Amino acid sequence: MNTRMIRKEGKEKMKTAIVFYSKHHGNTKKLLDAIAAAEEFTLIDVTENAGADLSDYDRIGFASGIYYSSFAKQILAYASEHLPENKDVFYIYTHGAPVGGFLKGIRAIAEKKHCRELGAYHCLGYDTFGPFKFVGGIAKGHPTEDDIAGAVKFYQQL
Repeated sequence: MNTRMIRKEGKEKMKTAIVFYSKHHGNTKKLLDAIAAAEEFTLIDVTENAGADLSDYDRIGFASGIYYSSFAKQILAYASEHLPENKDVFYIYTHGAPVGGFLKGIRAIAEKKHCRELGAYHCLGYDTFGPFKFVGGIAKGHPTEDDIAGAVKFYQQL
């Protein structure tokens, strides 16, 4: 299995996995790397390990950039197939557009599986998708250091 356990000594936390998809600019991965520097969890790249078993985890996070106003299709497919019922879930995502119902698809999957939502963290992320590439992208310089610190704080308060 291609997963990675991130550990920090002296802390007892709930067993947590974060399943992620972060490709184009790595915006979402920047948030996860900062959280990993401070906290313990298992990081699962959905493109490398699409069949990881989540049943032993207390909390499951889904992290993604936003594509066509939704979490990546790889995350949605993974959650549909592998999210166990009655788990605590949370979401971390980056987006170029300032508004949208970005959680609609992933929340519907979690609700169908009777999961409890612990919260969501989002911030802007540099975006050059589609027509944005012709203008040099939007949300340049994001995620910022403040955005990244906010992600760490969100995770620590779960």
